[in-house]
Amino acid sequence: MENNTTVRLTTLSSKGGCGCKIGPADLEKVLRELPTVAPNPNLLVGLDTSDDAGVYRLNDTTALVQTVDFFTPIVDDPYDFGQVAATNAISDVYAMGGKPLTALNIVAFPISTLDKSVLASILRGAADKMHEAGVTLVGGHSIDDKEPKFGLAVTGIVHPEKIRTNAGAQVGDKLILTKPIGVGIYTTALKNGLLSTDEVTAVTKVMTTLNKTASEVMATYDVHAATDVTGFGLLGHASEMAIGSDVGLTIQYNDVPILPRAKELAEAGTVPGGTKNNFAHIADIVSYSETLDQFEQWIMCDAVTSGGLLIAVSAGQADRFLRELQDKGVDAHCIGEVTNGNKGHIRVEKHV
Repeated sequence: MENNTTVRLTTLSSKGGCGCKIGPADLEKVLRELPTVAPNPNLLVGLDTSDDAGVYRLNDTTALVQTVDFFTPIVDDPYDFGQVAATNAISDVYAMGGKPLTALNIVAFPISTLDKSVLASILRGAADKMHEAGVTLVGGHSIDDKEPKFGLAVTGIVHPEKIRTNAGAQVGDKLILTKPIGVGIYTTALKNGLLSTDEVTAVTKVMTTLNKTASEVMATYDVHAATDVTGFGLLGHASEMAIGSDVGLTIQYNDVPILPRAKELAEAGTVPGGTKNNFAHIADIVSYSETLDQFEQWIMCDAVTSGGLLIAVSAGQADRFLRELQDKGVDAHCIGEVTNGNKGHIRVEKHV
């Protein structure tokens, strides 16, 4: 670790793995208690569709995209943690088809018990990733806390007529995923000392790869819906797309990119609690072919940090879209399609 600091950041996280995000079922109960407010015609995307960010129209050509995300350490190296947290927060703007512009740091840190160089490394990692994304840091807020946490509040812009929400998928669309899943299982395995150095490097690279290229390519195609895959897992975020779009989804397990040892590690007991919560939350709207075992079903619900984009693109453009993504270095795969039947539900198939 940098600056001769020997503390393992993941041991300072009370739960680790998926970053201690509140589960979808608990969050849904809390949001139900919010008071109803009068609609604002300039609020183009709000709470209604569980989308990735809020969008507020300023004028006919410009709307603000706003989002916030922070969590506890899921990797040991503080510089890498800063990069992961920044990549994850910025991703929400990319998922909406927007261009991120500015960010505010959100810091909770045990300043009297943990070396200040650790916090400096976290902030430097975030700053380097913001620079890569073309995002300007404009400030932030910090508190002294027993458990380190870090993230960003990000503001971007998008044309009001070019917003990508999770609620516009159309029957016949192909589903494209731009990063592998299994991250939550890997980061839980990291906390338990079960990953090799190469595996830590590989999963960190997944989490620190910006969705910038995927979002820019997406802008030139008939993309009807998009979301980024994070704490609620692939199927959790896919379910929001199915429900919001009033369509069904069919996903082919064999085509989903999965980190190489995800199943082996899951069988060894590294399935995070957030993943199991995700699985339980969507049990009524997801059906699995009998060829998928329990571990494979959990993997499909794995609580991801800084995952890829799930994109519903016109079937006629899907092959060309996929090729362009891959040609530009995006680890993209076609994993399924949007269907007319089984509206609001997902079917997961596995061929043997």
